[in-house]
Amino acid sequence: MNVFHATAEEVLESLGTSRAGLSTKEVAKRLAEYGPNGVERIRGKPLHKRAVETVTHLFALLLWFAAAIAFVAHLIEPNLGMATLGYAIVGVIVVNGLFAFWQEYQAERTLAELAKLLPAQVKVVRGGSVAAVPAEELVPGDVILVGQGDSVPADCRLIEAFALRVSNATVTGEAMPLGRSAAPSDASGILHSSNALLAGTSVLAGDGVAVVFATGSHTEFGKIARLAQGGTEVRSPLLNEVASLSRVIAVLAFGLGLAFFAIGFEAGLSVWQAAMFGIGTIVANVPEGLLPTITLTLAMGARRMARRKVLVRHLPAAETLGSVTVICTDKTGTLTENRMAVRELFLSRTLAAACPADLNPEQNTADRLLCEVSRWCQTVQRAKDSGWLGDPMEVALVEMTERAGLVLASIQLVSEIPFDADRKRMSTLHETAEGRAMYTKGAPETVVPLCTHLEAKRGVAPLTRRLRQRLKEAQEAFAKKGLRVLALAYRRLQAEAPLPTSEASLVFLGLVGFEDPPREGVAEAVRSTRQAGIKIVIATGDHPDTTIAIGRQIGLVGEGEMPQVVTGEHLHHLSESQLRTALDAPCPIFARLAADQKLAYCPRSESQGACDCSDRRRRERCAGAQGGGHRHCHGQDR
Repeated sequence: MNVFHATAEEVLESLGTSRAGLSTKEVAKRLAEYGPNGVERIRGKPLHKRAVETVTHLFALLLWFAAAIAFVAHLIEPNLGMATLGYAIVGVIVVNGLFAFWQEYQAERTLAELAKLLPAQVKVVRGGSVAAVPAEELVPGDVILVGQGDSVPADCRLIEAFALRVSNATVTGEAMPLGRSAAPSDASGILHSSNALLAGTSVLAGDGVAVVFATGSHTEFGKIARLAQGGTEVRSPLLNEVASLSRVIAVLAFGLGLAFFAIGFEAGLSVWQAAMFGIGTIVANVPEGLLPTITLTLAMGARRMARRKVLVRHLPAAETLGSVTVICTDKTGTLTENRMAVRELFLSRTLAAACPADLNPEQNTADRLLCEVSRWCQTVQRAKDSGWLGDPMEVALVEMTERAGLVLASIQLVSEIPFDADRKRMSTLHETAEGRAMYTKGAPETVVPLCTHLEAKRGVAPLTRRLRQRLKEAQEAFAKKGLRVLALAYRRLQAEAPLPTSEASLVFLGLVGFEDPPREGVAEAVRSTRQAGIKIVIATGDHPDTTIAIGRQIGLVGEGEMPQVVTGEHLHHLSESQLRTALDAPCPIFARLAADQKLAYCPRSESQGACDCSDRRRRERCAGAQGGGHRHCHGQDR
């Protein structure tokens, strides 16, 4: 049974549980069957094997052999000082191995931080009572309680929801807050189901009761963790070059050693003297300083990248970036800051687009009312660091009000009509200096039809059909820019009248357009990358329109240009040739992708793609380790 399509009671029955939760005996049984709820650590190579590998690759073996020859020479002729040379070579090998091992060890520790996205404890209903238990002890069938500020510990199906909004950015890359309800959903998968809570995501507002249906590695977050730890390791171009150089050096060194042994013997030297002459020639032709020079250079590059928040798992990957011809990049948190900010306004007093800096609440009543609604119609809380916690869009509204410079006296909250996924709006009722007022914000399609007037420059004016058309055009203009749009409105209430339980006869104040702004320096990086002849492919879980809008802002998509867009659902049905045709577009965009789909492009291209570069040296730079494909910058290399 699909847990998203069924009712809450049917889901509980199918999981063998109830609203009273599981019994202690049943929990123990399921914990033994399903295992602990945590990020599964894929067993990799033991540390001692990793350490051995850093000092046993081909070039290191060549150095070991040179050191051994030096020690043999010291035994034959102690007065030549060959032992010192041997110890120096061994020191070079060991120091180089320590650098490489430490870099990989640090990277693996960073990957372990994934586990910290899951909460340590969670409120669980078991045997009819609520208890706080370690998140690792959750099992399918457990009923949990979630509220504002909580992290979701496992994949769950909501059975009750009260004004619940979540952020799925850690799993899907979608920065926008999402409303959640307990009603059955007709979505095709878990990522887009309105009644699903995903492990590793956070609750921005509201409360809910949910039943766990997947834990540990079976959750969507667990699958992402496996992808982050897995992947096929491929040899980088640098390692291939070093291996090739090592073979050439070995042949030349031994060839010259034999030649000089023969020359010395023919010149009248004894066999031992001629042998020492040949051994010295071999050791002299082994570039002991090459390995530490390469390692230190790569380590410096990795450190510089780490300061820019780029994790390099393997040192040779730093050099591999110089061979990249295609970059596959996520959007949220990579191209953008993964936070919401107010980018544009449509004010009722001007009926025109404006920026937040144009607000003048001291001089305009409409602007003051818009700031009041922005400040008080929300559920955010003050953070310890003087910031705000809660729905990112509500935080952005509060920050906009603060920047407007209007000092608002605290007003009493009388009642609240909470947000839910069906209404797509919320209202708060306050006792203000001017009497009771209702402040409303929500999706324009649910708020504007409830408005009968708007706050014009000279006072309240009727909202005519022509003005409604103007608002619709403004909303469409915001949507084309990839902005998330909220409408703000208010209503004065009669002092003696009972508190309303729904919105009606509202006064429109304006539209607010939000965006997840591009990171500083991204536009310049994109421009430099394209000038270097590197192709950029966006692979994100976010909405196509939002992705296209960000692409235009950073210069990846030209004005008036319509890029090739492939959604995750469409990607499932593409053949290999159709996928390659889509990738041949100047700026392909992959949107609404699941985490595993983001890896579909690079492996296919490396294993099966033919390099079509006309220049021989460029073909060699493009050649992948598995033959024929372009090299790509993606999660497994970095």
